[in-house]
Amino acid sequence: MDTYELLTRNTDEVVVEDEVRELAQDPDGKRVYVGYEPSGVLHLGHLLTANKLIDLQEAGMEVVVLLADVHAYLNDKGTFEEIRETAERMRAQFLAYGLDEERTEFVYGSDYQLEEDYTLDVHELELSTTLNRAQRAMAEIQSGETAKVSHVVYPLMQALDIEYLDLDLAIGGMDQRKVHMLMREELPDIGYEARPVLHTPIVADLTTGDGKMSSSEGVTISMEDSAEELEEKVNSAFCPPTRDPEGDLENPVLELFEYHVFPRFEEVVVERPDEYGGDLTYESYEMLATDLESGELHPADAKGALASYLDELIAPGRDVLSEMRA
Repeated sequence: MDTYELLTRNTDEVVVEDEVRELAQDPDGKRVYVGYEPSGVLHLGHLLTANKLIDLQEAGMEVVVLLADVHAYLNDKGTFEEIRETAERMRAQFLAYGLDEERTEFVYGSDYQLEEDYTLDVHELELSTTLNRAQRAMAEIQSGETAKVSHVVYPLMQALDIEYLDLDLAIGGMDQRKVHMLMREELPDIGYEARPVLHTPIVADLTTGDGKMSSSEGVTISMEDSAEELEEKVNSAFCPPTRDPEGDLENPVLELFEYHVFPRFEEVVVERPDEYGGDLTYESYEMLATDLESGELHPADAKGALASYLDELIAPGRDVLSEMRA
């Protein structure tokens, strides 16, 4: 796999290709980030972008994780003290999950977002950005709530973070796309350079294959889940014997294999009794998805393997959470 392929694998969108290809020519020491609101325990949505950060560390890039305490406060996620406590737990979970501690810089938003220069730049962006543009950027993040003034300041701060953290590349889910487009459009207007962005997919709802997996709606998998809880959730997941269900539905079991399991394991073994054909070994997602569609791999066997591999991934973070709460 060449460097560009490693940088962009399992992404839904590259903005823009020429700029990312230029980064791929010399990625060593380049800085990439994801920002996370400290608002709970890590779940598979966080870990999908974390997988991308691990890819980028493998390519030689330096990772910045923004623990966005001011953003969380603006989004009404608690007091600063509560948010800081959550952020410390998130930091420990990310490291347990596999981010390289020596090549990962954790930054609190409040370390620089309350400084005069930053505040004046926020005001300058407020002058150059229409209210409608800021609301569009925030629409998918505020989850249908009535817009508040804090909601329209939020994406302007996200745009500025990319400048103030001295980044070469930004990462986010597709739900962050409008914010990143605002960044690329508005930063040059106040004298700063727009940066390229990689957007990761949004995994479908686990039980229906519709919409997106969410910690606030439906069922999700988090680092709090025991092995038994994780197995129960995966066993109840929507998994038709195809990668392309009818209509707008997705196959979340296959998505979790593609975006979570295969990026972290060189091969996947599906254990089966000898009377049902014995174990199956897969070295790629395509091999597994093809066998599911052909009928060689039964959905129940796929779910059993998925639960086992996901548990192996989240167990270290679960242990860290248990120790911190003891």
